[in-house]
Amino acid sequence: MVPVTRLDGREVVVNAELIETLEATPDTVITLTTGRRLVVREPVERVIERVVAYRRRILAPAGGPGGAGASCAPASPAPAAGSTGHEDGDPR
Repeated sequence: MVPVTRLDGREVVVNAELIETLEATPDTVITLTTGRRLVVREPVERVIERVVAYRRRILAPAGGPGGAGASCAPASPAPAAGSTGHEDGDPR
């Protein structure tokens, strides 16, 4: 999600996954895949920076810098049922 400011000063948050095109005409026009168009105060470059930052946060590994959080994924896979968790079968 990317925050932007409409020409009337209202802040809105746009789903970055729905952005199809950005145009500078001289205001920035965001066209969504739905066909809806938004005219915003931010220059195209700033909208792009925000979209890139959003994508980095979403795509970062869990628990990594900017990631979604370490608690979402186990640190390592659980051993199979009946397995000791050791390749050689040694229970230690």
